[in-house]
Amino acid sequence: MNDRLARIDFDRLARWMDQQGLGEGAIEEAAVLAGGTQNILVRFRRGDREYVLRRPPAHPRAGSNDTMRREMTMLAALADTDVPHPGLLAACAGEDVLGVSFYLMQPIDGFNPTTGLPAPHADDPAMRRRMGLALVEGIAALGAVDYRAVGLQDFGRPEGYLERQVDRWQRQLESYRAFKGWPGAGALPGVARIARWLQDHLPARFEPGILHGDYHFSNVLYRPRSAELAAIVDWELTTVGDPLLDLGWLLATWPEHGEAVVEGLTVSPWDGFPDAGELVSHYQAHSHRDVSSIHWYAVLACYKLALILEGTYARACAGQAPREVGERLHRSTVRLLERALSWID
Repeated sequence: MNDRLARIDFDRLARWMDQQGLGEGAIEEAAVLAGGTQNILVRFRRGDREYVLRRPPAHPRAGSNDTMRREMTMLAALADTDVPHPGLLAACAGEDVLGVSFYLMQPIDGFNPTTGLPAPHADDPAMRRRMGLALVEGIAALGAVDYRAVGLQDFGRPEGYLERQVDRWQRQLESYRAFKGWPGAGALPGVARIARWLQDHLPARFEPGILHGDYHFSNVLYRPRSAELAAIVDWELTTVGDPLLDLGWLLATWPEHGEAVVEGLTVSPWDGFPDAGELVSHYQAHSHRDVSSIHWYAVLACYKLALILEGTYARACAGQAPREVGERLHRSTVRLLERALSWID
């Protein structure tokens, strides 16, 4: 049995589902779904219905269960909104059933574009252009949700959200010194300069709202026969803060002439997709938010994502993560910082 499947006690899960009124009989056709390198996704059938289970990794990190609880809270809050997302069916915030927090959601009929474009998407540049515009509309819809009206008034700390960002991630970078073998921040091009620029050019104000926190091609599914989003997935970094950071994240990771800055975010064929300027214009047409400082958000996204990825490299240097993965992510870190430097020069 797949190691990830072995981490799930399906008999206990079935008994819990009985209590939730979800299906009858044995759990069948369980299969691990691709997507992400940390949390576990398993699709299975019970009775005449299919489900997707999401739980923390086989060896949960500190905060893994809290992350699951945050995800299930967000998905529940989005239930009656226009945001495309997996429908939450049931959630187990406690850890007594499977040893971790987990939830069940509806399967999504869709594909991830980084795994290859199917027909008709691969054959139609106009369809690919629409895919890019639909991607923008997803975060415009998310940012338009009144977080208080959907019960998320205590979900994040929007006060001072932007002011905290650089200090928060500088501390994260400093923490990597604990990993033996990591070459240090000196090996990262312009990281201190980028931090100073961000602090010196902080936007004067922002309007709080919901953000996904890691918005790019890998974290969306498209409908099989259209260019529209089927769902936004992987809500690990969601919070209430400044939704413009999602647009900045999209710009930071947007391929240039089809070449991905972050390895693994390549979509092919690329011709037809809108350029970065068109993404901003389309967001502006679908949101009331002021995008005049979007340049700052894009630089922050490069900085923040670069330091997140560098954490895996630091762990790999200490033998706590696969070396090949660490080096691949380190290359992406360098490219993200170089992109940020090109934008502030």
